[in-house]
Amino acid sequence: MEHLINQRVKTIEISGIRKFFNMVAHMDDLISFTIGQPDFPTPEHVKKAGIAAIENDFTSYTHNAGTIELRTAACDFVEKKYGLNYNPESEVIVTMGASEAIDIAFRTILAEGVEVILPGPIYPGYEPIIQMMGAVPVHVDIRENQFRFSIEMIKQYITDNTRCIVLPYPSNPTGVSLTVDELKEIADFLKDKNIFILADEIYSELTFDQKHTSIASFLKEKTIVINGLSKSHSMTGWRIGFLFAPENIAKHILKVHQYNVSCANSIAQKAAYEALTMGMDDALAMKKEYAKRREYVYDRLSLMGLTVVKPDGAFYFFVKIPEAIHLNSFDFALQLVNETKVAVVPGSAFSKYGEGYFRLSYACSMETLEIGLNRMEQYFKTWS
Repeated sequence: MEHLINQRVKTIEISGIRKFFNMVAHMDDLISFTIGQPDFPTPEHVKKAGIAAIENDFTSYTHNAGTIELRTAACDFVEKKYGLNYNPESEVIVTMGASEAIDIAFRTILAEGVEVILPGPIYPGYEPIIQMMGAVPVHVDIRENQFRFSIEMIKQYITDNTRCIVLPYPSNPTGVSLTVDELKEIADFLKDKNIFILADEIYSELTFDQKHTSIASFLKEKTIVINGLSKSHSMTGWRIGFLFAPENIAKHILKVHQYNVSCANSIAQKAAYEALTMGMDDALAMKKEYAKRREYVYDRLSLMGLTVVKPDGAFYFFVKIPEAIHLNSFDFALQLVNETKVAVVPGSAFSKYGEGYFRLSYACSMETLEIGLNRMEQYFKTWS
């Protein structure tokens, strides 16, 4: 019966991140710098809120968009943190993680043959959905601009078919963000154009050198903001995300969400409310630790002679593979893990513009980083 499967589904592949992780996860004594999973536990008070929800039988359907208390808390959070103003009644949807928010946004705004502009390299979670909608992903090579997605680059790819521009910042896989001036330039250029902006801001609480700014603060009427608690509160498995958009857009996205999942998990919603209220600043302690790790990893990679851009946020380095190593990124990562038992993600997982690089996640302890980087140092010495 496989011949009857939707052809668009047959042509997409499992994420290269997961593919490589699953391939090497069985190895003994493995140091894994692969998955973007915070190594901190979910805050204790948030876990207790989830437990209380079960004990109090808060296990039924909620409003499709999420409980009004959680939507209100989400709107208050982004107002206090980023100066964004949304109506909790009609301009926010609680989703099953940021991934579902991206999915329902694209399924609402895209159509056959329209184009979506994305920076490359980029997280692999966008392109398959775009393709399943019959739309066309258009990648912009940002490698020569320190991984920064500039308005001058965007202008070169705008056509009459452009429907959406994806702005993921801080970026996965590069950790690079965008400045206020860069965002304002993009907003000014797009204000008179019939083009959506999908702003994936899931790492907004993990910025190091500047406070996060949302492009929605300049161009709310065209922007769909994606956020969530996976990274800020180490709640990846709770699967709580948020989609913010003007009412005239959100009301249509809500229909897709309703038929997709009905509503987000009710127990997780109670925990999320606790996270956004009593735990509004829970990310600060984690961010301080990530900042220390960033400095340590940057220094170690630099001393190895590797070409690397220092990230502004998130918890990744996107590192150029030395030219002396005549291997593509997948074969390099395979050789590295076989020879050193250190796993990284091949850059090819992040579009063709990631080829020649590898992604290293430093969402692990300093001890683990030291052991893994020591092994990597010995590997690179054999190529110097």
